[in-house]
Amino acid sequence: MKRTLIVFAKFPQIGRVKTRLAKGLGPAAALAFYRRTLGDTLAKTRGGPWRTILCVAPDAASRVSRVWPRGVRRQGQGRGDLGRRMARSLGGRTGPTVIVGGDIPEMRRSDIAAAFAALGAADIVFGPAADGGYWLVGVRTGRFAAYLFDRVRWSSEYALADTRANAKHRNVAKLRVLADIDTAEDWRAWQKRLKA
Repeated sequence: MKRTLIVFAKFPQIGRVKTRLAKGLGPAAALAFYRRTLGDTLAKTRGGPWRTILCVAPDAASRVSRVWPRGVRRQGQGRGDLGRRMARSLGGRTGPTVIVGGDIPEMRRSDIAAAFAALGAADIVFGPAADGGYWLVGVRTGRFAAYLFDRVRWSSEYALADTRANAKHRNVAKLRVLADIDTAEDWRAWQKRLKA
């Protein structure tokens, strides 16, 4: 079965990406972080034993070729909240599919490989984030995405618990905990880990 990795991304425009990070670092620094980290994510994930799709918001930005790396298939995320957009991206797929964001600088290519390996036995896989959310979600087949993201309290410490509750009748695997960089405090903690 064909494996698919979907990287969720926003059009890299100042004031539109990493807005919580921008409150502490400034809009230009937040944009620079986002561009660099998204580029690193795509570099880490391309060329693996899976196809990579860049899933872009807003939809029209998927057609703007000058900001995205060449050779990566792009598509729009569509409308709705994050859960609806992720469910749509996963729902029609017949093989193992994994979604990651572009703001996880400590994610490695081996993490993606581990997610697909986990989906050999599990129905759903999560990469838990340190803040109670998750940096990765994947399903063995698209039908497991139905209702997975209903009533999730996004951008809260309950996001993983809410999503996990929706998967209560499924075999679930977890990967290692990583930190997504949403705030200046997250960024400073990441910088300390880089120096350690």
